[in-house]
Formats: sequence, C-alpha cells, structure tokens
Amino acid sequence: MKAMMIAVALLSTNAYAASMPEAFDASTVGQPPLGWTCGATGKGTPHWSVEADKSAPSGPKVLKQSGSATYPWCVKNELVVLDGVIEVKFKPIVGKEDQAGGMVWRWKNSGNYYVARANALEGNVSLYYMKNGSRQTIVYKDAPVALHRWHTLRVIFIGTAIQIALDGKTYIDLQDSHISGAGQVGVWTKADSMTLFDEFSYSQSIP
Repeated sequence: MKAMMIAVALLSTNAYAASMPEAFDASTVGQPPLGWTCGATGKGTPHWSVEADKSAPSGPKVLKQSGSATYPWCVKNELVVLDGVIEVKFKPIVGKEDQAGGMVWRWKNSGNYYVARANALEGNVSLYYMKNGSRQTIVYKDAPVALHRWHTLRVIFIGTAIQIALDGKTYIDLQDSHISGAGQVGVWTKADSMTLFDEFSYSQSIP
C-alpha cells in the first residue's frame, strides 16, 4: 500500500508525456514491427512478427511471438524512460513450457532489466529482474489468466516503487531498487509461449 500511495502521489504531481497506444497496424505483416528491436535473453530462436488477427482490440494487426527461446523480448527504439507507466493488451495462445505475456522496463540491454509477467499456465502475476542474463524472482501472486482471451497488463514504476495490475486489479505493490536509472520499455514472453500483443502504450515523466 505504501508503494502505491507514493506512485499515485508522484503521478498526480509530476508532468507526464503520454503516447497513443501502438497497434502495429503500420507495420508489414510477417515482419518485425517498425521502430522496435526484437531478440531474446539466453538461448533459442524467437520469432517476432506483425500478423493479421480479427480478434485484435484495435484491429487489424497484432505483434506475435511464435518462436522458442529462453526469454524473448521486443523493445521500442529510441525511447528511454526513467519513471512512468506502461500498458499492453496480450493474448496467450499456447505453450507447453509457458503461456506468458509480459513487459520490460529500465531495459539496459539483453541481460539487464525488470520484467512483469502474467502466466496462464501457472495462474499468476510475477515480478522479476534480469541481472547479467540471469532471471531473479522478486514475487509471485496468484491471479486468473485465461488462454485465448485478451488481458491488460499495466506497470507503474516511480523511483523504487513498482505497481503491477492485471485486468484492472493490482496484484503487486512494493519497493525494489535492483535496476536503477532510465532504460527502454517493451514486451516479453518466456520459452515456447505463443502470445499476441496489441495497444502498447507508455507515459513518462518530463524532467
């Protein structure tokens, strides 16, 4: 509760620049999204591509991860955020090892960043930090995450305060200082998760 109060107070007093939700509709089907860099932490072959999908909240295209790698990620180019809010709609489709949709922030490089993940296979929301390519768990919270359904994941990060909400309900609210300083933001999955993403948006504080 303390972290949430700090985050809300800062959001109400600071000036913020907000983006329009990115729907990936300007990108070419079958190709990675324009203005993003995609890859993975660890081993494997991720496959990030923009695809047509009639179920997309914004329509007609989505960002899809259909490969398999340790931790696939896709970050927005030329956007460095210290404090702010990120949000995305995601739809887990299938996965034997994992069925995840997630976001990254304060992303320095492939081995160092924060991760918020919602997992349909385990039914939880979790917070991690990646340190030199090694994933470190901060906390898990039980949460309903259905396959083949669009969900909304939202993260507020102000200083050391971190708040994570799924479908409008806050599940994680705490202080953590493992990853400091500004970094990029983006989306994330795990292992063989086939996941769709749409309407990625961010707000960032104006110095």
